[in-house]
This record gives sequence, structure tokens and C-alpha cells, in this order.
Amino acid sequence: MTFDIITKHAFFFLLSTLAIISPIVQAGDPDIISDFVLPPNATEVNGTFFTYTTLRSIVSNPQPATSLTVIKTTMAEFPALNGQSVSYAVLLYPPGDVNPPHTHPRSAELLFLLGGGLEVGFVDTTNKLYTQTLKAGDMFVFPKGLSHYQYNPDSNNSAVAVSAFGSASAGTVSIPMAVFATGIDDGILAESFKTDVATVQKIKAGLTPPPPKP
Repeated sequence: MTFDIITKHAFFFLLSTLAIISPIVQAGDPDIISDFVLPPNATEVNGTFFTYTTLRSIVSNPQPATSLTVIKTTMAEFPALNGQSVSYAVLLYPPGDVNPPHTHPRSAELLFLLGGGLEVGFVDTTNKLYTQTLKAGDMFVFPKGLSHYQYNPDSNNSAVAVSAFGSASAGTVSIPMAVFATGIDDGILAESFKTDVATVQKIKAGLTPPPPKP
């Protein structure tokens, strides 16, 4: 499978937008008291301010990802989203790759699978796991703030999805990185996970990018 499915299904971007504006926008960002929020020192605005073109290349010249690729469209990349309680992400999954467990503290996530297949799941506050196998055209909602993941089990074909968020800046907390790559003492982690320091250090080494070659 190639990523020409993005071109064939580009209109689903619009479908996703219409699907998420009403139900998800209610949770997340505070209301604003103006039609939109301008950047500091802006005195004049036109239609260009409300247009984001960075994703054109994904549709016009799609390329298979060699590693998990998440292309975010939040208010950091698209300032017109500030105050609008909505944002996007395009996710490209190579064969056999995983988007590790993570959370979005400020929004639910509505994932729409454009092509390929995914195994997805989230864990609620009672530690119950909810899983599903998705096919192209399926949607799945990850509730706000709950730990969740996506996995492409196909060893030959890629997958591509679009995620919509009810926040202009939903935030992402990677659980492996938050636990093992933020300086928490090895002894504390070893005690917390009922293991030894050597195991903790091995996990940390696996999460740390190798130094650049000279």
C-alpha cells in the first residue's frame, strides 16, 4: 500500500472537521470574548491568516514514513487556532510500528483511519483496558487525559490516520519518556517497578537517542 490513499481520501479532512467541531469542542480551552485571537502586534489580518498549507505536500506528494511520524497542526504551528478549541495531527505508521502509550491532558482525541489497519487501546481510571482493531474508514475516540496507544500490526503495509482534538493545544505526555527520560532517580524507578537499577538503566539507554556520529 502506498500513501496515494491520502490523495484519494483528502476530502475526509473536511469530514473529520465537521464531525469533531460540535461534540469535542465543548471540553478543553477557555472561551474567548472575540471572534478570533490575533498574534501580538498584528494590526491587519486577511484570509491568509486563517489558512494552513503545510500539509499540501502530504496530499500532493505522499511518501511512506520510515518511522512513526506525527505532523501536528496546533496553535503553535497555526496561530489562527488560538482560542478556537480545535487542532489536528496527521499520523504516519510504518509497517509494524507503534505510537507508544501517551496522554493528551487537555483534550479527547478523535482518530480517523484513512488507510491500512491499526490496533488501538486506552486504559480508564479503573485500569480497565479497552481495545479495538480498526480498518480504513473507522473512527475511534480516546477520552481526554487517558493513556492510549496505536499499533500497526501489518509487517508489509503502512497506515495513515488523522486525529482531531478539542483544544488548540491538546498537549502530549509520552509515558515511557515521562517516566524514564526526565531524571527520576534510578533507585526510585527500580523500587516503583519492582526491578533493579541495571534494568532501569537498560530501559533508559533504549530511550535515549544515540549521540551524533562525528
